[in-house]
Amino acid sequence: MALLDATAITKSFAGVQALKGVSFELRSGEVHALLGENGAGKSTLIKVITGAEKADSGTLTVDGHLVLHHSPAAARALGIAAVYQQPALFPDLTVEENIALALESASVWRRIDWRARRRQARELLERSGAEIQPERTVSTLSMPEQQLVEIAKAIGARARILILDEPTASLTDREVERLFRVIGALRSEGAGIVYISHRLDEVAVIADRVTVLRDGQNVATRDVRDVDRGELVRLMVGRDIQAIFPKGDVPIGEIALDVRKLGCRAAGIHDVTFQVRRGEILGVAGLVGSGRTQLAETLFGLTPCDAGAIQLQDDVMRIESPAEAIRMKMAYLPEDRRQHGVVMEMPVAANISLANLDAVSRHGLIDHALERSLARSYVERLRIKTPSVYTETGSLSGGNQQKVAVARWLAIAPEVLILDEPTQGVDIGSKSEIHQIMVELVERGMAIVMISSELPEILGMSDRIAVMHAGTIAGILSRAEATQENILALALGHA
Repeated sequence: MALLDATAITKSFAGVQALKGVSFELRSGEVHALLGENGAGKSTLIKVITGAEKADSGTLTVDGHLVLHHSPAAARALGIAAVYQQPALFPDLTVEENIALALESASVWRRIDWRARRRQARELLERSGAEIQPERTVSTLSMPEQQLVEIAKAIGARARILILDEPTASLTDREVERLFRVIGALRSEGAGIVYISHRLDEVAVIADRVTVLRDGQNVATRDVRDVDRGELVRLMVGRDIQAIFPKGDVPIGEIALDVRKLGCRAAGIHDVTFQVRRGEILGVAGLVGSGRTQLAETLFGLTPCDAGAIQLQDDVMRIESPAEAIRMKMAYLPEDRRQHGVVMEMPVAANISLANLDAVSRHGLIDHALERSLARSYVERLRIKTPSVYTETGSLSGGNQQKVAVARWLAIAPEVLILDEPTQGVDIGSKSEIHQIMVELVERGMAIVMISSELPEILGMSDRIAVMHAGTIAGILSRAEATQENILALALGHA
């Protein structure tokens, strides 16, 4: 008997059918991956399961019992819990207070046993694999730590059906291993895990079965051992995996960026030397902590170098600030788009013009007609799906937010573009579109430095690959030399 059985679920919003007869089954002790592009219907299905949305038709059963009047409170009573990519915690309360709010019954006259509350929080945090003190204020926690607190809450609520939405998007390799151990422990206790992720390599490791949604329909449910990465991609997007990495041969031009013995004590990098030519994508690989992001921040002047030199446009210099880097036609798209890539509360048009206000200003004031025209040109060029250039950027899908961030930097007409995890947390279709944009840019003569923790992306999109270890470049591989084994050997410090 299934732990959870959603059968023939349909749901429409304003005449648009989000789910078209979707069925999904979760067994006790199973990790069932739910895959699909943004807009495929994953979020709507999860909202129906957690009681946040009422299905137009279809049935939902838990432990063989039909659920007739579903709601978030009913879902919690049934042992259904969800941990989302953006945790819903109270930032000004402590970890133990957040856990207590989720688990303790409310009573005005109940006396709080602070010692028992802290003991319970410690036990749940330990079970979730979190090394966090219960007294810490949530606002001081990193995003991965907040996710682990959410998992601790779910364990404390004795959740038997746990939904994890992109749980590893911002985790280090060590944190991912820890999370997988927690999932294994929950699975052994009979819990069922719904695992939503764009990282297909993880799905192959952690999941027992996989269900793929496309355009609001269930297109396949398979045992993970019976399906490979290429077939999953075809099921999700209706095209082969080669379309995800459309890198072809592009004529390589003159040197656009020449870095010589670059060092920055504050960033922990030293003796970095490499070149990037026009028309080339230089991939930067390495393990977490190897200095990849710190290198990008030093190149862009966020943490100015204290040794070596950078040559751009025939000028040899030490870039002291982002403003200087922008003036020299260098752009940098950081890893965390929500915090540094775009301003979520601002409209698309304002985000796109933000790095080049001079182009849309007259006499010190924003010319909204110029701003609108600029934004529309990039919306069309980058195929950004948005109702309007005045739509709030935070309402767009992750892939389209990333395209808005790219558009902002293209608006300064850069000659060197540094991309840090350009497709992190976006679906397969958006990943393919962002890769195609990169190909179009290098075909026009731009030089791209692409930092990525995904080896398939590094191998599929790079002309050469610089591998970092302990704050410096351990080696640079040609496309012909680049294999997962060679990259990993350099990343571990082996010649």
